Amino acid sequence: MSISRRAFLESAALAGLASRATAQSADPKTGMPMRVLGRTGAKVSIAGFGSGSRWLMYKEEEQALEALNRAIAGGVNYMDCAVNYGNGESERRMGMFLKERREGMWLVTKIQDRKYDDVMRVMDESLERLQTDHVDLLHMHALGGADDLAAIEASDGALKALYELRDQKVSRFIGVTCHTDPDVLAACLERHDLDCAQMPLNAGQVGVSAPSNVRGDEKSFQRIALPVALKKNMGVAAMKVFAQEKLLPDAKPADLIRYTLSLPIASAVMGMPKLEHIDEDLRVAKNFVPMPESEMKEFSERLSAAKKKSIDAFFANHRDICDRHGAQLG
Repeated sequence: MSISRRAFLESAALAGLASRATAQSADPKTGMPMRVLGRTGAKVSIAGFGSGSRWLMYKEEEQALEALNRAIAGGVNYMDCAVNYGNGESERRMGMFLKERREGMWLVTKIQDRKYDDVMRVMDESLERLQTDHVDLLHMHALGGADDLAAIEASDGALKALYELRDQKVSRFIGVTCHTDPDVLAACLERHDLDCAQMPLNAGQVGVSAPSNVRGDEKSFQRIALPVALKKNMGVAAMKVFAQEKLLPDAKPADLIRYTLSLPIASAVMGMPKLEHIDEDLRVAKNFVPMPESEMKEFSERLSAAKKKSIDAFFANHRDICDRHGAQLG
């Protein structure tokens, strides 16, 4: 069957956006490749520092700050926080470190409250912990199902608060994260004026090839939500690159990182619970060469066939919350 002219033009447009999304240039001081974060226009490191459960595994604060310093010295400028990481501990650590060296850093935090009043109150508390009067990007954290999207969209919902915070320059840009349902995330991105999105993009959750009228195993963030974000020129950050280590027995970390960085994203946010992980992840990022499409397809289909069903089930009931020592609370 021949492709329609409209479908051809849409696919060509997406291909052009994807090409722009993966265009990069190396930072002259560190050698870290940098990409433009969609319509924000900001240049961010292709390796992002995840300050959730993996960073909180550093029990001693001195170790945690050493890890952050090592990442920044290596060229990382995308700093990913959330209120629910250690009940504010992640933000407190980040604020203490960045208060004297904010220039050049892209500071992100996430709020999981769904009511306007709660978001505004929690944002004040977040800024106090981060020791700043603004963040670069504020996400609605962990969008769930259709009911959750409806709550965010309500007249007294979180979306109203995010728009207001952006208008007031408390957050320069706003977005949403989701790791449960790509259809719900796609609907949210289609309907609302958001600047960025963060979603799971890894080689084990893509799905295997199937006829175009069969969704099942093809239902993934890469196939459903990512094209919507690209169409609207949103900045995209990947998360769950290793699917919380569930892919590591079957694939090398370097190959998983390379796969995700070969997608049309700006940055891959990664947890780095050991100093040697930081060194290795930065080495892979700085030596990044795109994975050929044929290799990406073979790699993702092999991992998806073995792992997608179990990983999807895990994240469907997963709450992105951890205690002060990195233990998952949901």
